[in-house]
Amino acid sequence: MPLALRFDGVEFAYPHGPPVLREIDLQVEAGEFLAIAGPNGGGKTTLLRLALGLEHPFRGRVELFGEPAERFHDRARLGYLAQRAQLGIQAPATVREVVAAGRSALKPFGRLGANDREAIDRAIDRVGLTAYATRPLTRLSGGQQQRAFIAKALVADPKLLALDEPIAGVDVEAQEALAELLARLHGELGVTILYVSHEFGAIEHVVERLVLVRQRIVFDGPPAQLPGVWHDPSHVHV
Repeated sequence: MPLALRFDGVEFAYPHGPPVLREIDLQVEAGEFLAIAGPNGGGKTTLLRLALGLEHPFRGRVELFGEPAERFHDRARLGYLAQRAQLGIQAPATVREVVAAGRSALKPFGRLGANDREAIDRAIDRVGLTAYATRPLTRLSGGQQQRAFIAKALVADPKLLALDEPIAGVDVEAQEALAELLARLHGELGVTILYVSHEFGAIEHVVERLVLVRQRIVFDGPPAQLPGVWHDPSHVHV
C-alpha cells in the first residue's frame, strides 16, 4: 500500500523549550484509520501538526504522500479539524456557509458553480445535517457543530482527515454518534484518518490502530492489545 505519512527519526522542541518528541519513526498507509493517544503534554498534537507540515522537525524527516510535509503541494486536500474549532468571524454563519468555505479553498479565484453546490449539499448530508443547513452554527449543539466542521473538511474531497480532540466538550451520546459517523465515512470514502485524543472510550471499537505517544512512541498496534490502559494512556510506563 502507498504511504500517506512517514516519520523518520523525527525530533522536535519548541524554541528555548525541552524536547517534545524524540526518535519518532512511524508509517501510516493510505486509507488507514489511526488513533493517536497520550497524556496532556505528551506530544500528540505536535505530532499531528508535524504530519500536516504546520511545524518543522528539529531533526529527521516527515513525508506526506511521498512529499516533504511542509512542502506538500495539494494542501486544499488536507482536512483539518483543530482543537476547539471556531468560525473566526463575528457574523453568525450558517452550516451551509461554513461548509461552502471549505469548498472555496479549492478555487480561491473563482466562483462556486453547480458542481460545487452539489458537493456542499452532499457533505452536509453525509454528516446528517441537511435539516440544519440554514441554521446558524451558534444555535447548534457542540456535537452538531463538530459535524459541520467535519463536513467543511470533507467538501474538498480530502486525501487525509486530521481531527484533534474532536470529542472535547461534547456529551457521551454525541461522542458515540461522532464515532459511528467517522466509521461510516471511513468505510464509504476510504480516506486516511488521523484521530488525536486523550480519551477513546467512544471510538475504541472503530479505530484500526493506536499509536501511544509520550515523547516517544511507546505503543503501536491494535487497541485490543493494550488492555487496562486504553482509557488512561498516562498509566503506561516506559
